Amino acid sequence: MRPILFRLRGIPIYSYPAMLYLGTVLGIEAELYAARTIGMGTSRTLAATLLLLVVALFGARLLFVLTEGPRYRRAPRHILRFAAGGASMYGGLLLAVPLSIPLIAAFGLPFARFWDVTSLAMLVGLVVTRAGCFLNGCCAGRPTTGWLALELPDHRGVRARRIPNQLLDGGWGLVVLAVAVWLWAERPFPGALLLYALGAYGAGRIVLEALRDAPDRLGGIRLNRAISIGFVAVSLTALAIVSIR
Repeated sequence: MRPILFRLRGIPIYSYPAMLYLGTVLGIEAELYAARTIGMGTSRTLAATLLLLVVALFGARLLFVLTEGPRYRRAPRHILRFAAGGASMYGGLLLAVPLSIPLIAAFGLPFARFWDVTSLAMLVGLVVTRAGCFLNGCCAGRPTTGWLALELPDHRGVRARRIPNQLLDGGWGLVVLAVAVWLWAERPFPGALLLYALGAYGAGRIVLEALRDAPDRLGGIRLNRAISIGFVAVSLTALAIVSIR
């Protein structure tokens, strides 16, 4: 749609990294606001978040590159070209959560509560970044003749009537975020919001993956769908265990 958002003194400002940056800033603002409401130190929360953000960006890019192996083997110099899009939120989450255990402890922050407030940051960032995907053409929906189709390009610039998968994904993220905000004051236990976010977004992503033109695969497996199923299973299992106790 619009891979280059605008030019600043002749320098192209690309849509995807611009929206990723905007989503990150707004997400951190939401996270810090939530942290203040439960008495968490905002300076320590911000420091831990910024360090984990570097880890998450690396993990997100790494998972994307792994699923696009042949493409990057032919042009390895493109691995670091973030402007063209190409990052998997799941990759960032899978790397950041385990590495956050010692980091959060070092900052003296409660693990479960930290990830509750960070869940809000992730959802805000997701919604805004999906707009960047839409403008860039990455994560495109599959061609269709249905009523929902829009004339859209994919990441190669191939135009067709497609399902606007990026908008549907962002819209689902917005629904999950709205419910998370509504649930914020009524969280039954620390970590509940993280489990809700993983389960709710993951459930929607399972459906939305079927609408993508080129779903991420690794070894023949639809990777994002498999991870989504895993997140839903973990969420439901953890919630069931807590409710029994």
